[in-house]
Amino acid sequence: MLQRLIASNSISSVNPSLDTGNREVIELLASWLSDLGFVTEIMPLADPRKANLIATLGSGPGGLVLAGHTDTVPCDDTLWNNNPFALIEKDQRLYGLGTCDMKGFFPLAIEAAKPFLNHPLQQPLIILATADEESSMMGAQALAAAGKPKARYALIGEPTGMKPINMHKGIMVEKLVIDGRSGHSSDPSLGVNAMETMHKVLGELLTLRNELRDKHHNPLFAVDYPTMNLGCIHGGNNPNRICGQCELGFEIRPLPGMDMKVLQQTIRERILLFEQQDHVSISISHYHVPAYSAEPDSAMVALCESLTNHQAGSVSFATEAPYLHELGMDVVVLGPGNIDQAHQPDEYLALDRIQPTIDFLTQLIGRCCL
Repeated sequence: MLQRLIASNSISSVNPSLDTGNREVIELLASWLSDLGFVTEIMPLADPRKANLIATLGSGPGGLVLAGHTDTVPCDDTLWNNNPFALIEKDQRLYGLGTCDMKGFFPLAIEAAKPFLNHPLQQPLIILATADEESSMMGAQALAAAGKPKARYALIGEPTGMKPINMHKGIMVEKLVIDGRSGHSSDPSLGVNAMETMHKVLGELLTLRNELRDKHHNPLFAVDYPTMNLGCIHGGNNPNRICGQCELGFEIRPLPGMDMKVLQQTIRERILLFEQQDHVSISISHYHVPAYSAEPDSAMVALCESLTNHQAGSVSFATEAPYLHELGMDVVVLGPGNIDQAHQPDEYLALDRIQPTIDFLTQLIGRCCL
């Protein structure tokens, strides 16, 4: 199963030229799960190349969702020692794009479900596969908008080293474009230099970054303050031409409890004032994933701590947990592999993680569904 999943290119990217869609992966999973007796529903997204999958074994209220995303990040195959789309086993590892993050979770979840196929479940088991987690969260957002699936508990199999995660930061991805007016550089009055305004914007953002760092703290995170990363910048096209447009991409990772709408409004108020000062046009667009924090008395957290002998912790990366929580589920993030292997050349899943993950998922299904 993993070999076929890895061979199916399901890259999602904000760059349309790299984005391939995930429909083939969804149809593979639907076929396998249908053959096992799951009732499968493929939920198409606006892009016909993309879809979610809800596969249900049993019926009734409550139950358990085993969730994961089917897309991967883009990759530069020249940096890999092997073909990213061919599963390679060597050095007690399985190499391939998505082995760790996170196609590798699905075959393990399916294997863990097999012992229950001929046992009447008291609560349903749902295997949930989503689209576009790596680029826009459109798959998870579509589920939340549709109000399904419904269950009591959910486990998202992101790579956490099999340690339960009950809290993570959010992410705000911001795109800022400044339009000035180009002209011959010999006479500055002929244009309005967008790069000079961007210089002011960068200073304001760095000031805001320091303010956020000083004001907000949570000791449960290794990096205990909200971070800001200035990720990419593009502007102008020649040294002897006044820069007519400049574009910045940056992101903020807020802590749980921080209001993203307030933060976005703060950014707009502090940046848009440069429009009038410099006679430029500034546009700001964004998408965001909320931070997540499980309830203090979460039964799912307690169960996962008991089954793994690990205390729940936090991570700085974002997941689909807030959207499943919005659907009423008690959510834990826990899966094989480590985040250090994700988004890297020669991504891998260690062989010694496979059987412990299957054993854990089998116990979890038994506790939540029987």
